Amino acid sequence: MKRYDVIVIGAGVVGSSVAYHLAALGATRVLVLDRATIGAGTTAQSSGILRTHYSVRENVELARRSWSAFTDFAAYVGDEDAASGLVRCGYLIAAADDDKRAPLADALAQQQAQGIPVQRLDAAQARELLPIADFHDAALIGFEPEAGFADAYLVATSFARAARRRGVTIRENVAVHGLSWQGGRVTGVATSEGDYACDVVVSTQNIWTAELAAWTGVALPLAPERHAVLALECAAAPYTYSMPVYKDLASPGMLYCRSYGGSQMLVSEGTVGEKLPPGETEQGDIPLDYVAAVGEQVAARFPAYAEAGLASSWTGVYDVTPDWNPVLGRIGGVEGLVAGFGFSGHGFKLSPAVGRVLAQEALGLATDVPLAPYALERFARGALLTGRYGRGAVS
Repeated sequence: MKRYDVIVIGAGVVGSSVAYHLAALGATRVLVLDRATIGAGTTAQSSGILRTHYSVRENVELARRSWSAFTDFAAYVGDEDAASGLVRCGYLIAAADDDKRAPLADALAQQQAQGIPVQRLDAAQARELLPIADFHDAALIGFEPEAGFADAYLVATSFARAARRRGVTIRENVAVHGLSWQGGRVTGVATSEGDYACDVVVSTQNIWTAELAAWTGVALPLAPERHAVLALECAAAPYTYSMPVYKDLASPGMLYCRSYGGSQMLVSEGTVGEKLPPGETEQGDIPLDYVAAVGEQVAARFPAYAEAGLASSWTGVYDVTPDWNPVLGRIGGVEGLVAGFGFSGHGFKLSPAVGRVLAQEALGLATDVPLAPYALERFARGALLTGRYGRGAVS
């Protein structure tokens, strides 16, 4: 049986980041296993938005550290062929004079206290940045100039290539069927191509984390939710790359949108999605009445989009925890196991920092940020990381 120092389950953007950081931190025998191919799971479904705006302080720090990686990704991974596809267009977020205004003010102040360059704008200033939008009801507008969007699949494959160049073995199309045990400690994995031994397993299984719960017998509070993303075409009011990402806290679905190239807008709701049965991972279809409902919200903010057409659409499945924030670190009572799951739509934007801290934890090193707030045990203690905006994709 071949032996490794660390085995990573999952080669999405988080798992690929873990693999790279393990090698960068000195691990010499690392194996990554994925049931499909690198970045082919939920990573490929990501909208790619990068921001540090969160109302949970711990998330701001992870996002800040990740943003510094995205800004010069090739240098970060030491690979001139690596790229993130970063578009630095900024991030606008606005609230009406309702229950979202005070939370937004608190979150902006928190960002500034953590050293994030954030500005408060009036409606006229916001229109200069995003002239296709209507800000008549905006009571508070925040702008994060150091933000934008990137390509999650490109980041995952770049992390994976950089990891391979540092000696990491990545095996695609290999399914993990279970964990190997000795004396209550995880000692390896059983796979579709045989067994592998290791000192530590790092699970980044995302929406397949229900399998980890079955293998360990540990209750992992995770519920799959399906979320739809639409690409709307409007030649009369193109959403250009120079225009910022926009988060509309005043809309019923707390919409987020960005340029999708040409005259297209990518848009989705930032609220609770379609609840799926436990273990369900299928993308599914998008009902036309849902498209119409989102289109109505878009037209209320972007008047020209009342005449927009649907260019394309897809769905993605989130691995959602009770507070919409991830579990990071060791799973209590299970030696030799580190996990990162429950990203609830945040995985890509946090992936550089999360990959590094999970690698540090697996190697027994001090982590860049404390993992205690993200511990699985927080749910039993009632110490949830629920954001000020309530349950949803902004936290």
